[in-house]
Amino acid sequence: MALTLDTYRLLGRSGLRVSPLALGTATFGTEWGWGAERDEARKLFDRYTELGGNFFDTASTYTNGSSERLLGEFARTNRDKMVLATKYSTLRQPGDPNSGGTHRKSMLASVEASLRQLNTDYIDLLYVNVWDFRTPVEEILRGLDDLVRQGKVLYVAISSAPAWQVSRMQAIADLRGWSPLVALETEYSLIERTAERDLIPMAREMGLGVVPFSPLGGGVLTGKYSREDQNAAGSVVGETAGNRKSLNVALGWVTDRNLAIADAVKEVASELGRTPAQVALAWVLNAPGVTAPIIGARTLAQLEDNLGALQVDLTPSQLARLHEVSAIDLGNPHGLLASDHIRTVTTGDMKVETLG
Repeated sequence: MALTLDTYRLLGRSGLRVSPLALGTATFGTEWGWGAERDEARKLFDRYTELGGNFFDTASTYTNGSSERLLGEFARTNRDKMVLATKYSTLRQPGDPNSGGTHRKSMLASVEASLRQLNTDYIDLLYVNVWDFRTPVEEILRGLDDLVRQGKVLYVAISSAPAWQVSRMQAIADLRGWSPLVALETEYSLIERTAERDLIPMAREMGLGVVPFSPLGGGVLTGKYSREDQNAAGSVVGETAGNRKSLNVALGWVTDRNLAIADAVKEVASELGRTPAQVALAWVLNAPGVTAPIIGARTLAQLEDNLGALQVDLTPSQLARLHEVSAIDLGNPHGLLASDHIRTVTTGDMKVETLG
């Protein structure tokens, strides 16, 4: 079924309407050694909004603040139509341990910085980003609720955290009447499906819309990597050195398994007359529980190509092939609970349908 950017979806247990593809703005600015200059970033923003797109993803530290500054500049004239999602917890000032982390001081300082950089009075969606394993969850939740009550933040969400912590936080928020989490940002693609073990089922059960990042597996699923790239990582330190391709190689994304999945994606794309990126995005876009994958483009051509995923209709046979080549071991207890033996033990010979 074809979609458009203005085929809006509800975000989790909220009433917030967002586009089915979010525009990631970590490419706004070139401070990390790759990305789009201001004029090109403006073209990306204008084209996305022209087609009805309203959901933007950024963070206080993306491209050293340029991402938020440029997004705020572009969104200024139609601010109320935009859903601006940003994140806190990554270190903003090297040498200051309290400028990062999930604690209240970091939270409030980061939000104030984001409000200034975005040139706005409020943030639509604030993510707790990169779990630090130190701050009590009650401190995080109360701080988030205070921001919502102050009107500086409208909705709260979480990214890159263990499923058991997220479900615990949601239960505490519900019991204490604090603002609930409405979205989960997690890495999810054909080459990274481990979120299917616990994170995505948890999100569906607890009322969080899933917002996948890296739906193209760092670009591996676009077909631009080859087996020759596996030994060409070079020297890459953090996100500010080298280029995006060498970074992804250094991070270990270019493996035999992932290249085999990319080959299968290319085969399906050839059958449909589509690009590999469109097929890979379409798979994530239509996965159970997913609200809006985040796309990140450096050029207008890349953005147009990604948006073409909205028109891709994968056949059951093609879905089965992609599922098979990218399948993961769900591990214990998931594999056991899904087995025919366990279903027979718990239901006998009766056929029992499950919801969802």
